[in-house]
Amino acid sequence: MNVSYFSQVSRSSIQAEQSEPQVPTILQVLPALTAGGVERGVVDVSAALVQEGWRALVVSQGGRMVRDLQRVGGEHYTLPIGTRNPLMYRRNAALLTGLIQDNAVNLVHARSRAPAWSSMRAARATRVPFVTTFHGTYGVNNPLKRMYNSVMTKGDRVIAISDFVNQHIRDSYKVDPEKLVTIFRGVDTSQFDSGAVSGARIIQLSQAWRLPDGVPVVMLPGRITRWKGQHILIEALYRLPHRNFICVIVGSAKSRATYRNYLEKMVIKRRLESVVRFVDHVSDMPAAYMLADVVVSASTDPEAFGRVTAEAQAMGRLVVATDHGGSRETVVPGETGWLVRPGDPAELGAAIIEALGLNMAMRRAITQRACNRIRKKFDVVRMCNATLGIYSEILGRDRNG
Repeated sequence: MNVSYFSQVSRSSIQAEQSEPQVPTILQVLPALTAGGVERGVVDVSAALVQEGWRALVVSQGGRMVRDLQRVGGEHYTLPIGTRNPLMYRRNAALLTGLIQDNAVNLVHARSRAPAWSSMRAARATRVPFVTTFHGTYGVNNPLKRMYNSVMTKGDRVIAISDFVNQHIRDSYKVDPEKLVTIFRGVDTSQFDSGAVSGARIIQLSQAWRLPDGVPVVMLPGRITRWKGQHILIEALYRLPHRNFICVIVGSAKSRATYRNYLEKMVIKRRLESVVRFVDHVSDMPAAYMLADVVVSASTDPEAFGRVTAEAQAMGRLVVATDHGGSRETVVPGETGWLVRPGDPAELGAAIIEALGLNMAMRRAITQRACNRIRKKFDVVRMCNATLGIYSEILGRDRNG
């Protein structure tokens, strides 16, 4: 179901649904279902809810992942919920209040600040529990921004996606420790599994990227935005003693065309045109990881979790990441990968050279340790079970009740 609350909604159909035996209904709210870790998590939790026999509703402005949600049995309602216009909060809150009442929603889970303001108002109006998830860290130096951010601390439970984010919340806001919990972002290890990717998928992507046989591939996946550190990687590659590699920078520039142009000029200036490739959004990231010998996360600001490094390790790839934020939780230096100083191209380049120079036995030992650790600690099933456990605890019911 994908319903716009600006269109006419059939009350008779809603009433018909309500005549059926009542099952727990969870409403997740986020700005849009485009692409990214937040969106993926919403779909994963929705799938787990449906498998549990619960009802999974999602409100967003829409996006290409609405189909993914519907495939797993979730229901989508379209609202301009991502707006930061305070004048729209009251209107969205009223629409959410009606949706909660019409669908007998038992709990509201807000995953972003702007939607959280409307969601909190609607949850309080209908007296249903309210849960929030901090998917990142927010600036706290500006008093107005701190006040705006504070809505994410108002949940009956406040979920942090990493211990790094958990510490940020405790350092920056007054939150009851009993309400705060860490649930690590999950990797779908059934999808991000080297054994589950066919040779045909790998070959198709390799041909599209024009990758020569037998040449090591260094990959940096992530949005084309300055804090992701693509320019640091290019500078690091320039310092390497040889050009026996191909670097693939994967990610959509969207509104960052200026930075993308800067990167392309930087590649030309550093005479790296023959080894650096830019590719847009990739829908088959498991196959993309299979093409990489080393996966890099060069973020200059701390990652809240580090989804790229977790996914890459699950796929059996060597990883080099910057030594701050969530990457310190997903990568164990010297055991499962490398951590380097943020913004240091020399140190990044040295780690890449070391990784590319490993023999097969050393590579296999590191990637096996990394893969086992990701599967044990950061699997999506673990994330979903923990999240549904929070819902059940708040609602005072057994998971199978």
